Amino acid sequence: MQTADIIAKKLTEAFVPESLKVMDESHQHEGHAGHRPGGQTHFRVYIVSEAFKGKTRIQRHRMINQILSDELSGGVHALAIHAQAPGEG
Repeated sequence: MQTADIIAKKLTEAFVPESLKVMDESHQHEGHAGHRPGGQTHFRVYIVSEAFKGKTRIQRHRMINQILSDELSGGVHALAIHAQAPGEG
């Protein structure tokens, strides 16, 4: 299973999002810190979930980072997060 699929599965199970998009941007970071051949190191997540209602941006990021702690301590070098509650943005 690809890392993007694992990220999507974990976020879906944890937050039951209205929408979720996980993008592998590793190809944009060739030659930069943390890049490995084959990619799967740099990701961007767009997620909309009721779980984020009333939470600050930092709280939302912490919630996601906690769910993805294994990936972040392993092969994922960078994760850009765009987390919103329904109706925001």
